[in-house]
Amino acid sequence: MKNPNPRQEGGADGGRLMGKNGNKKKRKSKPPEQTFEEPKYLRYLIDNEIPVRVRLQNNEEVTGVIEFYDSSFIRLTRQDGPNLFIYKHDIKYLHEES
Repeated sequence: MKNPNPRQEGGADGGRLMGKNGNKKKRKSKPPEQTFEEPKYLRYLIDNEIPVRVRLQNNEEVTGVIEFYDSSFIRLTRQDGPNLFIYKHDIKYLHEES
């Protein structure tokens, strides 16, 4: 039986597409779910004691230095108030203070 789509091969090769000149083209792979850049950046902020401003989901902002983090939360040490444990799912974004 002839393949109705001559640009696509089936079978053991995983369904690779054929290029214009008959060369096999690989499908693009899916990007990774996690890049592991978040822990590196948080470690950089902690080691250098860089002040950050954290915007929460309710648009409240708090400022301080990140002292500790894990997979669920960060600990923010502040000069003008008590230290805070902030769950990561409550953070909209954070940025370095200038």
